[in-house]
Amino acid sequence: MTNIESPKGPGVFVSRWRTEGPVDADVLNQWKDELDWPSWLSLAEAALLMDAPELLEVMTVHLSKGEQAVLGLVRRRWLGDTHLSQAIEAALSVVRDPETRDLALEGRLRMERGLVRFEAGDTEGAEEDLTWAETRLKSVAKASRDHDLSLLNKAAYHMAQGEALMALQVYGDISRKAGHAHETIAISRLGASRIRNALGHHFDAGRHAWNAHKHAMIASQIQMAIEAGSLFLDLAIEFQSNDAPPMHVQVEEARPLNLEDDPPIFSVHPNDIQQVFDWCVEHLEPGWGGPERPALRAMLTIAHRLGRMEPFTDLMSQPEAVNDPMLAAVAQACSDSPEDTEAWGQRLAQLTML
Repeated sequence: MTNIESPKGPGVFVSRWRTEGPVDADVLNQWKDELDWPSWLSLAEAALLMDAPELLEVMTVHLSKGEQAVLGLVRRRWLGDTHLSQAIEAALSVVRDPETRDLALEGRLRMERGLVRFEAGDTEGAEEDLTWAETRLKSVAKASRDHDLSLLNKAAYHMAQGEALMALQVYGDISRKAGHAHETIAISRLGASRIRNALGHHFDAGRHAWNAHKHAMIASQIQMAIEAGSLFLDLAIEFQSNDAPPMHVQVEEARPLNLEDDPPIFSVHPNDIQQVFDWCVEHLEPGWGGPERPALRAMLTIAHRLGRMEPFTDLMSQPEAVNDPMLAAVAQACSDSPEDTEAWGQRLAQLTML
């Protein structure tokens, strides 16, 4: 059984300001200590992005010159400025100055510069900066928020370059037991699962999807947990066995293989299938409307494959309630009568015309 922890982080800090504020800078410092949060910068970024300017103004006194420079860069990006190279270089000058030196922020800014270079088409410069940033952050701020971001950005760079195995290696550097954020672990395992599946490594693909689902749950990232859960179900449906050990046991017992070892056989107990399916269905957004319902599409497809359409009986009888053309197409494919198929075909035609 997975225990769901109470959400912690910048969002909770901003929410507390809205319910208990305004307060002065000293009280904010007490709140930060109670939250056991390491960085003022991430709290300031949250205040900026969650539109809490009064909070941001009060906490500015706690920011170093380097943090203020980085926050200025974040503000410019938030306002839609895409010409950030000069701002990044200016911030780098601040964190490299002997009087305001900050090794971790230099890593963060090199990562930012790598992303800007990649967007500008300078792939060689991007790889150099992203690699430098990850190495620096690993040495001075391992498993911090910025180190996690540097790893995920480095993996994303390799995927964009068509280097899936390099990305897989980076995802492997994000250990589940090294203090990384649960959200980071979930994102990395989602990526690793897709790569492993493309390589035909069924057990590892399923194991990573399972871990992504569980860690997204712990991080209270509901949509990501459904995405990972539906991926696990998609991979596992064809490998059900009443003799299979519980999935959490298989995950904990998994070990790196030697060259002479046979790959483990992917086998999933129906109880694990049922538990993941039920959780995902229970946590879908209510109703059937909305222009984009990817989670609902995925779970409807899985339900049809499992022969468990009961949770969607109401949906299947209400084509007019659906606004997502792709969901209408999935529902048409899942229809069990010519009349329903025709009704969903008509709704799909209406939505396509719209």
